[in-house]
Amino acid sequence: MSLEGAGTPLVAEVIKDRLCFAILYSRPKSSSNVHYFSIDNELEYENFYADFGPLNLAMVYRYCCKINKKLKSITMMRKKIIHFTGPDQRKQANAAFLVGCYMVIYLGKTPEEAYRILMFGDTSYIPFRDAAYGSCNFYITLLDCFYAVKKAMQYGFLNFNSFNLDEYEYYEKAENGDLNWIIPDRFLAFCGPHSRTRLESGYHQHSPEAYIPYFKNHNVTTIIRLNKRMYDAKRFTNAGFDHYDLFFADGSTPTDAIVKEFLDICENAEGAIAVHCKAGLGRTGTLIACYIMKHYRMTATEAIAWVRICRPGSVIGPQQQFLMMKQASLWMEGDYFRQKLKGQENGKHRAAVSKLLLAVDDISINGVENQDKQEHELYSDDDEINVVTQGDRLRALKSRRQSKTNAVPLTCSLAVLTSALCSVVIWWIVCDYILPILLFCLDGLRTQ
Repeated sequence: MSLEGAGTPLVAEVIKDRLCFAILYSRPKSSSNVHYFSIDNELEYENFYADFGPLNLAMVYRYCCKINKKLKSITMMRKKIIHFTGPDQRKQANAAFLVGCYMVIYLGKTPEEAYRILMFGDTSYIPFRDAAYGSCNFYITLLDCFYAVKKAMQYGFLNFNSFNLDEYEYYEKAENGDLNWIIPDRFLAFCGPHSRTRLESGYHQHSPEAYIPYFKNHNVTTIIRLNKRMYDAKRFTNAGFDHYDLFFADGSTPTDAIVKEFLDICENAEGAIAVHCKAGLGRTGTLIACYIMKHYRMTATEAIAWVRICRPGSVIGPQQQFLMMKQASLWMEGDYFRQKLKGQENGKHRAAVSKLLLAVDDISINGVENQDKQEHELYSDDDEINVVTQGDRLRALKSRRQSKTNAVPLTCSLAVLTSALCSVVIWWIVCDYILPILLFCLDGLRTQ
């Protein structure tokens, strides 16, 4: 399809004669029969370091709503709608991600169909990378993301009919708890609590008590901590929650014993499970991805893609290769789990089923009892002052960038001030000059 004056001869036709996607190198002008729009500067990925996508679930939702509104608009009924993106390769990839998600979610396209439509001409898209500092040797592609979205729909992770945009955007902010649902009503990833609520070194710290009302309202029954103790677990257990410690070092990968215990805890938990490390990104995303791979048979790249769509920045560095290595064994364990579950009458006694899985767990995991059941001496906040970890850096970056986003720009303030001054001046002119003249004229008319 050609676009006169658009800067490129080809576009991808998403809906025949109605919706297209184009990569253009000059900004086009809309006409009586064509409407152009771009989200490049509206829906932007907020990076930690060199990462740049995929865009989060709230942005996918906003984009889909925008497209549906344009398609239903009376003023655009006879217009061809063209979403265009510019020359920036990162923005191209994220724009294509949004278009592909729309095709999968609302048009019923398979991931392969959506991907083929976007691969028009000699177009190529750079893959997404993680939030680690430095070079990258592991990537996820648009196709991985589309598969993740499709499977999330199939398993009920993704349902925009019940998606709460306001809640997502409120609690995703660092000052409001920094938490995201990875699987609604089942898995929540959040930033690690501290002994008390405060703002320190550019990021927000919250006490356990700050989370308890939200957890109670959303049927969270279990908290799993993966980092060093920065708060007393009794502050959760005294409020009626189950609490577990499965510590492993920031930026590292879990042992097989930790993976096994994590899965066992989650499979026996009756309500939702809230998982945290320091920033709630690397270690947290890795173990939740293990559960997703085992129980929903997602590939490692699909699981990583989904966790990042829900909580950008998740799964970092060697944790990506770790999930690739665990894929085959987790799939096998999941197959065995489901086979045993089907053998139970009407799916009863789920907790008992997990005990039958010790044999398959032993195939790839050496099971050990949790030797960390007792609450040991607390780490105080001061213990971490001289040790800046990856989690510290990521959390600080997230808080600072959100503070910038929430700040009112100086130009906006000046515009408001200028507008107010103009209103005062106009009112002064009306009162001091125009109003007396009008009164004089009216008085003259009365005397005639």
